[in-house]
Amino acid sequence: MVKYLTSLFFAGIVLISACRSGNSPVAEKKESVKVIEVSAPGVMFNGNDLTGWEITNFGPQGPVYVSGDAIILGMGDGCTGITWKKEFPEINYEVTLEAKRIDGNDFFCGITFPVAKSPCSLIIGGWGGTTVGLSSINGRDASENETTLLRRFEENRWYSIRLRVTTDSIRAWIDREPVVDLAIEDKVLSIRPEVELSKPFGIASWRTTGAVRNIVVKGI
Repeated sequence: MVKYLTSLFFAGIVLISACRSGNSPVAEKKESVKVIEVSAPGVMFNGNDLTGWEITNFGPQGPVYVSGDAIILGMGDGCTGITWKKEFPEINYEVTLEAKRIDGNDFFCGITFPVAKSPCSLIIGGWGGTTVGLSSINGRDASENETTLLRRFEENRWYSIRLRVTTDSIRAWIDREPVVDLAIEDKVLSIRPEVELSKPFGIASWRTTGAVRNIVVKGI
């Protein structure tokens, strides 16, 4: 029987100051980065309730609730999501979770996450239901940058998602298949305004009913 923990176990907070190197975006991002050392994989969802999370007040969101062992993000007129309210690392970490689309034809899992001091989002199933990629890179969202990938997603099928963030790259996998491998040197990372309230770490859907479960973070 899977044992769910109700909180993350973070040990030690280390402040890192990096030297400036001209006007490079990477030099700016590396300054005063907080690295939270995760002593063991931390389960972010206990399978029973939303402990550690806050329902994101996007305004036109749909219902958010726990059903079975999953968090349901109900279809709304825009984003529906949850935001993590406890401590979360800014760099050198990995998040794994499972997600599925229940109804709708847009993204069922949009993960907003920190990359040092910059936010970014991994979009799964956006723009008509098939787009995967990062929003945004140098001002271009997941539908129009070098990470754009088209992939079909079945309704009511769980997909395993893995996101890895380091000082020099963002990588992601769906069902162990690589879908993102971005070197972030000289890249300007940002998010679309629709998910601003998901910072620093949050999960959302867009006009789609989605579900997520087995959310885990670990240091690397």
